[in-house]
Amino acid sequence: MTAIDAQSLHKDAIVIDACCPLWYEMAATPPTYLDLCKAGGYTVVATTIGGSQNCGQTMRAIGVWNGFIRENRQYRLIRTAQDIRDAKSQGQLGILYHFQGTEPLEDSLDLVDTYKALGVGVIQLAYNTRNRFCDGSEEEGNAGLSRLGRKLVKRMNDARVIVDVSHCGLRTSLEAVDASERTVIFSHANVKAVHDIPRNISDEQIKAVAGNGGSIGVLSYPPFVKPGGNPTVDDIVLHIDHIAQLVGIDHVHVAMDYFHYQTPFASDEVQIALHAEMVRTGKWDPIQYTKPPYVYPRGVETPDKLGNLTDAMVRRGYSEADIRKVLGLNLVRIYEDVWGS
Repeated sequence: MTAIDAQSLHKDAIVIDACCPLWYEMAATPPTYLDLCKAGGYTVVATTIGGSQNCGQTMRAIGVWNGFIRENRQYRLIRTAQDIRDAKSQGQLGILYHFQGTEPLEDSLDLVDTYKALGVGVIQLAYNTRNRFCDGSEEEGNAGLSRLGRKLVKRMNDARVIVDVSHCGLRTSLEAVDASERTVIFSHANVKAVHDIPRNISDEQIKAVAGNGGSIGVLSYPPFVKPGGNPTVDDIVLHIDHIAQLVGIDHVHVAMDYFHYQTPFASDEVQIALHAEMVRTGKWDPIQYTKPPYVYPRGVETPDKLGNLTDAMVRRGYSEADIRKVLGLNLVRIYEDVWGS
């Protein structure tokens, strides 16, 4: 058997990070850190461009990004699966707009179509807490979708915006899969069977999304990877292993969840202040969102080191074809199914 060259495979593959809030709240300034994504071999990065901010703030953020992409030809706004292939062939970095929450919609489902026209391809239904559409993962009531939430799912289906149930409650995720006529994803979610915390997802949720044709994005935010902290890239692969063994390799992808309050992008003091504010406002449970500093798993501490995840999968015994699926092809299939080719 010929040994797999992990470095060559990573360079040749379509590589998609399905959730990267590294630039969130940076609407007033040009995006930074994109050089790290290029160095990490990324083809596409799904940047969190909205979620907890209102329509006006989100529109300004999209305007900054659209202007930046227009003026810098090494980047490409991703609207279709073909855009991803073109970005790869032309050596560009694709930018995919992703919402982690529904505040940008305010009380208008019509804004789904507006954001779709501006390039938003994925919308997450909740971020941990309850909103007008559904319950998040930290709501003990676990109320699921509201009537308006079911209308939102339908509107997203019609507009060909992908329904993302990350950070959603158990009932919300299962009801969204049942209500959706198109493929649903967990853009970023680790598994309870490896690390049992409320934010991670159950086998029932994994099977539901896989049965819908969707995929689960394994992430590297340290408190969600393993109990006790100090995870490594090999600990991330354990989550990939579980999903692949439970529902098959076609239903797992990469979503590293690099963000602007992690080490080395923010000081310990800034991270501690963020943690205190998120706990105070009820968005984070301090038991599972443990105190900073947030040092990402050894080997993939920052986006430029993503190739080490490919190396870890090679060492784990995954085939080249399966690694290509995890790195990007599973998502390309879903994007093509929902957005069109």
